[in-house]
Amino acid sequence: MKNWIIGILVLVVVGGIGYFLMTNGSKSSEPVNQEQATSTTGAQTATTTTTTAAQENSGQTVIGKSVEGRDIIAYHFGTGPEEILLIGGIHGGYEWNTTYLANTLVDYFPKNSKLIPGNLNITIIPTMNIDGFAKIADGQYLGDAPIFTAASSAQLTEARFNANTVDLNRNFDCNWQASGVWQNKKVSGGSAPFSEPESQAIKNYIEANHPKAVVVYYSAAGGVYSSSCGNGILPETKALTSLYAKASGYKAYDKFDAYQTSGDMVDWLAKINIPAISVLLTNHTDIELDKNLAGVKAVFAKYAK
Repeated sequence: MKNWIIGILVLVVVGGIGYFLMTNGSKSSEPVNQEQATSTTGAQTATTTTTTAAQENSGQTVIGKSVEGRDIIAYHFGTGPEEILLIGGIHGGYEWNTTYLANTLVDYFPKNSKLIPGNLNITIIPTMNIDGFAKIADGQYLGDAPIFTAASSAQLTEARFNANTVDLNRNFDCNWQASGVWQNKKVSGGSAPFSEPESQAIKNYIEANHPKAVVVYYSAAGGVYSSSCGNGILPETKALTSLYAKASGYKAYDKFDAYQTSGDMVDWLAKINIPAISVLLTNHTDIELDKNLAGVKAVFAKYAK
């Protein structure tokens, strides 16, 4: 009996010591876990802030893939039912400043969302020819200046075309030709209208969303050009050209006639009765933000209700 009682006492003492150690060990670890949780939460918050600061009150969609499988991204701002569409980078790295301008606008509108009238939403596609852009630039960027690899004049010219060496602004269904012209050079217009995934992505987006007006950025000539496809300039396009030019300080033109073009995107938009203009920046480096913000705001004012 005595041995049995001693055995019970030993078990009680050992169990108590074990419980004490376990409880205190658990308590001593709680501050560490809390610090880790705080640190992790802080890191997640910082990451979220970084990735969404340029997309507050906005969304983004992938509207298609390039030849090499890169995402063609559209950024959306505002909640109204009527859409204004801005497109940059149709000529990739050759006209990189159009992507820089468009991405600067992507960064601008979340911070100035009150500028967008309640009946409108704005969509920005900064880089239509993402493969051409990737030939000279290190990734996409929002708001900040691009980081370029060393690019010769020949490389910049090569970066105008998509990965199939097609000039995407010769691949749309208005006076399309398999062999188009750029300045004094012959360029490929593709095997058929919309043969390229990039132009097909734009076609699908336009036909699904029916924007009220489209502004496409190019460089370099310093002017605003109306669109048409054999039936004259739409009255709405004429008005859009005039107001953007007046607000921005660029000169207005009825058409681009420096050389003959075929398969042009804005002319295809005219063919399907969507008002569209080409805005050609003055050179291949500046984004002329003040000019183009004034132009875009004028477009907003025109379509506001």
